[in-house]
Amino acid sequence: MTKFKIILFFCFLFCVLCFAAQSASASVFDPNYIISDAEILNSGSMSLESIKEFLKNKGGYLANYSCPNADGIIKSAAEIIYDAAVNNYDCDGIDSSDDFTLAEKKQKCAPIAINPQFLLVLLQKEQSLIEEKSPKQSQLDWATGYGCPDGGGCNSRWQGFGKQVNSAALQFFDYMSNPHYYTYKAGEIYTFTNPYSTTQNETTVVTPVNSATAALYNYTPHVYNGNYNFFNIWQRYFTRLYPDGSLLQAEGEAGVWLIQDNKKRPFLTRGALTSRFNENKIITVKKADLDSYEKGTAIKFPQYSVVRSPRGTIFLLVDDKRRGFADGEAFRKIGINPEEVVGASWEDINGYEEGLPITATSTYPTGALLQDNTTGGVYWVSEGEKAPIWDAVFLKTKFKNKKIIPVPPEELAGYGTINPVVFEDGELVKSPNSPAVYIIANNKKRPVISGKVFESLGYKWENIITVSSKVLYLYDQGETIDEAN
Repeated sequence: MTKFKIILFFCFLFCVLCFAAQSASASVFDPNYIISDAEILNSGSMSLESIKEFLKNKGGYLANYSCPNADGIIKSAAEIIYDAAVNNYDCDGIDSSDDFTLAEKKQKCAPIAINPQFLLVLLQKEQSLIEEKSPKQSQLDWATGYGCPDGGGCNSRWQGFGKQVNSAALQFFDYMSNPHYYTYKAGEIYTFTNPYSTTQNETTVVTPVNSATAALYNYTPHVYNGNYNFFNIWQRYFTRLYPDGSLLQAEGEAGVWLIQDNKKRPFLTRGALTSRFNENKIITVKKADLDSYEKGTAIKFPQYSVVRSPRGTIFLLVDDKRRGFADGEAFRKIGINPEEVVGASWEDINGYEEGLPITATSTYPTGALLQDNTTGGVYWVSEGEKAPIWDAVFLKTKFKNKKIIPVPPEELAGYGTINPVVFEDGELVKSPNSPAVYIIANNKKRPVISGKVFESLGYKWENIITVSSKVLYLYDQGETIDEAN
């Protein structure tokens, strides 16, 4: 897609789409693992412009706020956050470091790297400053809670938004660089008391699995009064949830997962993946994005596999359904070699929905494309029903490997007519009359808010299928997919 089309796509969607809220994260809070080490140190996650855009989109006071940074230079909140994460230097232990210019810091001090996303979440968690429209001066003065112990008495040395953001970045980088200096360490066991519990002396035992999680407890030594809030804000701001039907692969890992029913289902064999899906639609994501999903039943068998249950029942697997054979004659008629039948556990089999049994008189048990040799109309016939095909694009995409079988209208009349054929979850579609792109999920079309978001989620322009408006109208409108996803 050309840059002009991307811009047009962006403008169109901003003008006509509703900004629907995303559904809540499926992630479950684990006090032992709150954020990964790679994420807290990912200083390249946001540019200065993207931080400005993020603050503007959140609509809080910081979007237009400027103040002195840690060196006393007036800068915007976005610049202070960016510089603290990306253009920052640790001069601890060097004489007169408070008087160093930036050039001197670059020459004499050690560079640090902190994720600007992390600082944004910290600002919201400590003082609600990302979304607060009219904060008190005290919220700005103690923006990250640095130098403010639980017992009270904040140290005026670190008062001011610029100093707060800078000091928090330096502190967390030191937590990561020198974890042995601090109270909470990865791999050790700690017991925290919940001060807000309705049960007296309720405690939570925590074993931080990484340095990033230990760092959060060093900064805020509470489970539910602080770090639980951090987790929820991080999930809401920066952990993306992909719609059902998405094929995901974590960076640096070989496994591919299908998102279905808001769970991740691993493919155990290459055949299970390639017999049903186009590998070009696999999206590479951060491991944390994939970790946010509960694990579902593995997908072990290729399309049209014939499997035997522990009880001896034989099933034909078609898409997400298992179709049992009514008797031996039905099995013989389909022409399957008994040696092709493979054993399957109940866990394997129960991952499939129960379909209609296959009898000796069943036709096209794996489905077929039938064309009325009088009118030319094409139908997808499966389990005794026919679904009309309203757009030839289905023959080139969804059924591209299927042969069209001409039949007389009398044969078609023997099948009940159901709703027209639609695309499965995960497809990217648009109409020829609009640049708006939709992701199909749960039989709804979910509009993507901009070309920038489309690309940031890892989708590919070449995978968009142009369909007739008639087909697009078959789907109800779903929630918008935006940058908060």
